[in-house]
Amino acid sequence: MPGAPQSESARRIAVAGNPNCGKSTLFNALTGLSQKVANFPGVTVEKREGSLRNTPSITLIDLPGSYSLSARSPDELIPRDLLLGRLAGDARPDAVLVVADASNLERNLYLASQVLELRLPTLVACNMTDRAEASGRPVDMAELEHALCVPVIATVGHRKIGADRLIAALADGEPRLPPARPWCLPAAAEEEVSALAARLTAAGLAPAESADGAALLWLTDAASAPGGGAKLDLLPAAAGPLLQAALAALRARGFDDAAGMIIDARYSWITDVTERVIRPAPDAGLRAARSDRLDRWLTHGATGMLFFAAVVTAMFASIFWLAEPMMGLIEQGQTLLQGVVRSLLSPGPLRDLLADGVVGGVGSVIVFFPQICLLFLFVAIMEDSGYMSRAAFLMHKLMSRAGLPGKSFIPLLSSFACAIPGIMATRVIDDRRDRFTTILVAPLMSCSARLPVYLTVISVVFGGRVWVQTGVILGMYAIGVVTALLVARLLKSTLLRGPHTPFLIELPAYSMPRPAAVLKTMWERGMLFLTGAGTTIFALCILLWALAYFPRDRETREQVRADRAAALADAGLDAGEATLWSDDAPAALPEAERAEWAAQNRLLASRQLERSLLGRMGRAIEPLVEPLGFDWRIGVAVTASFAAREVFVGTMGTLYSVADAEEEGSTLRERMRADRWGAGPRAGRPVYTVACGLSIMVFFVLCCQCMSTLAVARRETNSLRWPAFMFAYMTALAYGGAWITYQAVSRLTAE
Repeated sequence: MPGAPQSESARRIAVAGNPNCGKSTLFNALTGLSQKVANFPGVTVEKREGSLRNTPSITLIDLPGSYSLSARSPDELIPRDLLLGRLAGDARPDAVLVVADASNLERNLYLASQVLELRLPTLVACNMTDRAEASGRPVDMAELEHALCVPVIATVGHRKIGADRLIAALADGEPRLPPARPWCLPAAAEEEVSALAARLTAAGLAPAESADGAALLWLTDAASAPGGGAKLDLLPAAAGPLLQAALAALRARGFDDAAGMIIDARYSWITDVTERVIRPAPDAGLRAARSDRLDRWLTHGATGMLFFAAVVTAMFASIFWLAEPMMGLIEQGQTLLQGVVRSLLSPGPLRDLLADGVVGGVGSVIVFFPQICLLFLFVAIMEDSGYMSRAAFLMHKLMSRAGLPGKSFIPLLSSFACAIPGIMATRVIDDRRDRFTTILVAPLMSCSARLPVYLTVISVVFGGRVWVQTGVILGMYAIGVVTALLVARLLKSTLLRGPHTPFLIELPAYSMPRPAAVLKTMWERGMLFLTGAGTTIFALCILLWALAYFPRDRETREQVRADRAAALADAGLDAGEATLWSDDAPAALPEAERAEWAAQNRLLASRQLERSLLGRMGRAIEPLVEPLGFDWRIGVAVTASFAAREVFVGTMGTLYSVADAEEEGSTLRERMRADRWGAGPRAGRPVYTVACGLSIMVFFVLCCQCMSTLAVARRETNSLRWPAFMFAYMTALAYGGAWITYQAVSRLTAE
C-alpha cells in the first residue's frame, strides 16, 4: 500500500527535477559514495544510480534534468518513458522524488505537476530554500504540502540541510500517492481526454493510473507539432492514430488550440499555488530590482563584453602570477628527487629509468598542477556566483552568426575543461545536424590538457613578462574559439545545412560563491586531470625512455671508458667501474680533467639519444616538421601527443633528462631555453624562438590529439566517418596553421 513502510523490500525511486535545481548535489548527499554510472538501456544517455544511505535496499535513479516531460531530444525522452514504464530494459520506479528549486518555484512546479499526474507515490524536496529566503520570497512548506497533497521537505542540498530528514522519509516509505488532477479543462474537453485515456489503457500504451497524465502530456506534444518534427518523432508510434483522432474530436468541439488550452489551465493552477505559498518580504521588490540593474550592465552588448574580457584577462594573468612561486617549489622538488634517486642507486638502467623516465617525465607535468587548479578555481567561482549563464547569454549572438544553436554553448564551454564531457553534453541539442556540428568543433576549444603545453612554451619563449604571457595565452584561446565558429559556419553552410533554432537560457539568481564548494570543485577537477592524465603520461614516459635508452651506444661508451681509465691511472686513482661511471669526476683529478669528465658526460648522453631508436625516429620525421620550426625532439613530442596532448610536456621532460642527465640543478624550462640547433643553416641558433613557440602552440590549438575524444565522437555519432573527418580536417588545419605562423613570424622577427 502506498505510504506504508517498505524498508524490508527492494525499491527503486526516480529523482526528477529541472536543470540547475540542485538535483545532482542532493542526489550525492542522499547516496554518498554508493553510486555507479552507466547508460540507460539502448541509448547513450548517462544513468546514475546509488543506494540510499544506510538503506541499501532502496536504489535512487538520477534522471536527466528537464523542464517538462515533453521530449524534444533523446535525453529528454528518458524521464517520460521511465516514469510511464515504457523504457525497454528498465522497470517502472516504485516512487518519485521531485526536486524543486524554491527560488524558481513557478517554473519548477510545471514538471512537478506532470509527475504528480502520472500517479506514482511522490515526495517533493523543496531545495535551495536559502536562496528563496535571500531573495525575499520564502516558501510556506506546510501550505505547499497542502496544495500538492504529497509530503514536502525543505532542503539546502549543498549544505546537506534536510538531507537526513529526506533519507528517513524515503526509507520509511513516506512518498504518497497523489490524488486526482487538481485542475481541470472545460467539461467537453475533459470528456475527450478521458476517452483518450481509456483508449491508451486498452492499447497497453500507459498504466491505468497514469493514463490521464499520459493523455494530457502526449496531446500537448502532438498538438504543438502539427507539421511533424522532433516531438512527433519521439511519441509512441502506436499512439499516433489515437492522438490524431482525439485532436480531431477536440477541434470538432471548438478547441482548435489543444496545447495552448492544456498549458494555460496548468499554469493557471500553478500561479494560484505560488501566490498562496510564497510570502514576499517587504523589500523583495528592491532585491529583484538590484539584480535587474546588475543584469542590465553585465548582459549589455558593450559593458557586458568589457566585463567578460576583464574577467578572462584577470584569470589568465593570475594563472601566471599566483602560480609561479608554487611551480618553482615543485620544480625544485623534482630536481632534488632526481638527485636523490641518482645518489641512492648505482649507475645503470634502473637508476636512469626512475630519474629520467619517471621523475623527469611525469614530474614535468605535475609542475603545472597549481596553474590548472587556478583555472578551475575561476571557473567554479563564475559558476557558483551565477555569472556563467550571463556569459552564455553574451556569447549567443556570436554563436548564432556561426549557425550554432544556443544549446551548443554549454557543450562548448564544457570542452574548455575537456572535450569528452563537452561532446557528451551535445545530447541536449534537439537537431541532429546542430548536434553533429557542435561535436565536430568541440575539440577546437582549448581544453585543460593543452594548458601545460601553452604554459611550458610561453615560459620558455617569453620569460617572466606576465602581461605578455597573458596576452599570448588569451590569443591561443581566441584562435580556438574563432576557428571553431568559422568551421561551424562552413559546416552549417555545406555538409550540415539546417534551420536556425531559438535560444532559451535561465539566468539564475546572483549569489556569493561558497568558499567550501568552490574549493572542493577546484580540487576535484584538478585531481581528475592529474589522475586521468597521470596514468597515460606515466606509461608513455616509460615507453619513450626505453626508446631513448636502447640500443646502447657501446662505441662511444668504450672510448670514454678508455679515456677515463687512462686519466685516473695517470693520477694514481682507483679505476673501478663505479668511479668510471660516476656523474662527478673525482676531486683529486686536475681541473682540466674534471672539465673533460663533464664534457664526456654530455657527449655520452647526446650520442646515446641520437643513436637510440627514438633518435632515429626523430631524425626520420624531422624533414616533415622542420618547415614548422620544429627540431626532431619537438617532432617526437608532437607525435607522441596524438595519444593525449598533455604527453608533450612529459615527453620533453624525458628527452631533456636523458640528454642532460648530469645537469641536476636545471629545470626543463632552463634546458629548453639553452637548446640549440646542432646542424644545418640554423646551427648554433636557439631552437625555441618566438616563431617556433607560436608555431607549436598554434599546432596544439588546432590539432585533434586525443584518442579518447575520437572514441567518444564515434560513440555519439554512431559512425566512424565523422571522427575520421574530425581527425583529418583538424590535423590538416594544424599543420597549415603552424606553417603559416612560423613562416610569417620568423620573417617579421628576422629569426
